[in-house]
Amino acid sequence: MRAQEEGFVTYVGCAFALKALQFLHKLTSQITIDIFFIDWERPKGKVLKAVEGEGGVRSATVPVSIWRTYFVANEWNEIQTVRKINPLFQVLIVLFFLEVVGFKNLALMDSSSSLSRNPPSYTAPYSRILRYAVSTALWLVIGIIQIVFFVVFYERFIEDKIRQFVDLCCMSNISVFLLSHKCFGYYIHGRSVHGHADTNMEEMNMNLKREAENLCSQRGLVPNTEGQTFQIAVSSQMRQHYDRIHETLTRKNGPARLLSSSASTFEQSIKAYHTMNKFLASFIDHVHKEMDYFIKDKLLLERILGVEFMEPMEKSIFYNDEGYSFSSVLYYGNEATLLIYDLLFFCVVDLACQNFILAAFLTYLQQEIFRFIRNTVGQKNLASKTLVDQRFLI
Repeated sequence: MRAQEEGFVTYVGCAFALKALQFLHKLTSQITIDIFFIDWERPKGKVLKAVEGEGGVRSATVPVSIWRTYFVANEWNEIQTVRKINPLFQVLIVLFFLEVVGFKNLALMDSSSSLSRNPPSYTAPYSRILRYAVSTALWLVIGIIQIVFFVVFYERFIEDKIRQFVDLCCMSNISVFLLSHKCFGYYIHGRSVHGHADTNMEEMNMNLKREAENLCSQRGLVPNTEGQTFQIAVSSQMRQHYDRIHETLTRKNGPARLLSSSASTFEQSIKAYHTMNKFLASFIDHVHKEMDYFIKDKLLLERILGVEFMEPMEKSIFYNDEGYSFSSVLYYGNEATLLIYDLLFFCVVDLACQNFILAAFLTYLQQEIFRFIRNTVGQKNLASKTLVDQRFLI
């Protein structure tokens, strides 16, 4: 029996090591993604501007406000670690059922199925296999209940932060271009159907009213459609062009050091930002015929396997994505991995220490540590890749 338990513990340890490797890989991928916010807003006119050193004035284009980009960047920063479950609630409820209700007594090596034990009576030793079985069953049941509640009730009737972010992009006239791999990523089409978003409250409300009454075009990238989210497979030529601009954009570690960098470096970074914005906007508008793209639906088998059969050789490919799969670069889209990783961490600690309370404490502690790392490093990556000053990410 003891040999069987030791073999079982070894298997659980191996499972935890492999799941931890997967989790760390996903975490590393998420904090190193390439992301850029495409601002579709255009100047509304010209203003008179004083010329330094000449004492005169000249007409200049009205600058486009950067606040909409900052706002969208902040919202993206906030949803980076949103989960479908409440980690603290998960740990506390599991601990409550194990220690208070007495489910841990089901792991004793006797024939009784009672949740309570009379202290003076004989108490059999715990079976590590049964401890694993009981804690795993509780963890999964409570986790699944939380996910079902979140998806069926909370997101539908209270708040859906992923869809709200897509709506915000459209209202802000900002699109999001994401590359999670070298030639694969996601695109959120946020181009305003009203032509501009930098306006006053009255006009904003009028635009919303027109949209609610179907008096304007739909939000989709393709005319007369509502598809705003896409999986994208870009051609190597497009990626190379992106990288050339990106190298200039992130030089000198990006915006976090703009104040300490030279004026020429600052101007070069600003120029690179506008170049990238212009390039991606023109790419979406099919301006570059040598780097064009086409839109298609994924085949059923492609959706099932999660792969793409077509290689983006000459043209990039935009796959319609109604499932908001861009959330896979966030905690939100990796709930299964996070849930199982936390479960295995909890079980490994308990198998080593035979203490559910310690296992719960350490599980929550490591959750908070990794969430802090994900937020902090992800925020720095966001500032570096988009040229959004990190001081505006709150």
